[in-house]
Amino acid sequence: MKKNIEFILVACCLLVAATSCSLDKDPLDTYSDVTEGIAADTAQSSLKDKAAVLSQYQVIHDALRNNGQQEWYLDLLLLSETHADNAYSGNPGQETTPFEVNSIEGSNINLKRDWERYMSFVAQANKLICNIDKVEDAALSDSERRRYKAEALIFRSMVYFDMVRIWGNVPLITTEAGDITSENIEDVYPAYFPPQTATPEVYKQIESDLLEALPDAPANNPADKTVFSKSVARTLLAKIYAEKPLRDYSKVIQYCDEVEADGFDLVTDFSDLFGVVLEDPSQPPGLGNQAIETRQRNTVEAIYEAHYSVGSTNWTTWMFGRKMDEWNFYYDFAKWITPSRDLIKAFRNAGDTKRFNESVVYYECEWQVYYPADNYPFMYKCRSGFSSIIKYRFADVLLMKAEALIMTGRSGEALPIINRIRLRAGLTVLASVNIDTYLAERRLELAFEGSRWFDLVRLDKVEEVLNSLTSRDEGRPALVYPYNEYSYLLPIPQAVMDQNPNLVQNDGY
Repeated sequence: MKKNIEFILVACCLLVAATSCSLDKDPLDTYSDVTEGIAADTAQSSLKDKAAVLSQYQVIHDALRNNGQQEWYLDLLLLSETHADNAYSGNPGQETTPFEVNSIEGSNINLKRDWERYMSFVAQANKLICNIDKVEDAALSDSERRRYKAEALIFRSMVYFDMVRIWGNVPLITTEAGDITSENIEDVYPAYFPPQTATPEVYKQIESDLLEALPDAPANNPADKTVFSKSVARTLLAKIYAEKPLRDYSKVIQYCDEVEADGFDLVTDFSDLFGVVLEDPSQPPGLGNQAIETRQRNTVEAIYEAHYSVGSTNWTTWMFGRKMDEWNFYYDFAKWITPSRDLIKAFRNAGDTKRFNESVVYYECEWQVYYPADNYPFMYKCRSGFSSIIKYRFADVLLMKAEALIMTGRSGEALPIINRIRLRAGLTVLASVNIDTYLAERRLELAFEGSRWFDLVRLDKVEEVLNSLTSRDEGRPALVYPYNEYSYLLPIPQAVMDQNPNLVQNDGY
């Protein structure tokens, strides 16, 4: 009885803090960010007809292209590049410097907004997954139901894959929470403030969702890479089977081969992936010659990407450097994700000019945080408001297959794959390959695409590579804490833990 009283008191305190509504039969007008993550005026408990289904389907597809950019792209790059050896924070401050010097705490505002946005994505996916089979509308065909549900499952899997790699144990929510009233508070409360699920079980749910989605997801469409297709599902399956809880290298190889069979290949010219079209192609970019379009969308190499166009541009570009379609737009503060000396040295030591020129660019600026202001390097893979964000591409899949072959003692079979990547970059072929040469190749191919930190974690290279970094990179501030076994996961945001007493902080924080 005492436990029940404490339960109700905690629930009421949290709910009263969140809203001024009384706990009568009317539902509360504020939802927990842990499970809903969306404004109450947009939250609905069901989908009434096909039009509502299509609207929710569009919400899911717009999630990564609109406000979600900050979390799934900008902040993920801060973690994957700055928290590793590819970049400095760029604009030192409370939200960025801790990633650079390994002093991240639960109070970091980036982590809070990331967690809340990710959970809002889960809620949006669940709304479609949990309700689409209940929609009574003859205009909604069975094939449409299956396709939309499959895409929502793939989207939810994509979100949870990022979350579980960042935080480990996270709340695993596969149902849609209902409204809270005075009559159901004790039953509904746990759905809004759930405990974490163990990491292996989160991976198992991702695996289950992807396998369920595969038969009904749309096939790869060479003209539209914004769809959560079978190829996206296969790419994610290859990736999750490379991770420790589910590690199965035979399945990594299987799904990498299936992605290739879907019609993907490397683009011939690496610059087609990230290039832009200038007003005057014969002149260098500048005030009088700005970008008017991205060079290519939906390349044969892109598996999933977010598109931007006139009137709906990629706003994150000006956080990294010059916005080439508006040359001086917000070019008055130090930018995030400044390429590190260690990465630049790695490109130069490899003689890797093609990939370097598409990854790093030098401009004159008004600050000199890490480099002289008259020759300052910037991250270059997102360079205009038209630039697509490529979440998954075929080069990554090829390299994942090479990793699986190396880790199973088949380095000879991995060698042609890595040389295929190198030849596209204009480099000479290697005579042999091991896990270190593989990681070096992966670093240069995928720089500033959100992979580096997770590669080091997956292959147990964090301490080896990062604890010696300041001795190799004179521009990097000293670490506040050395990397250790507790560094592989980030802290649960403290604000979220304050809201949900059922959460347990990761070890070491």
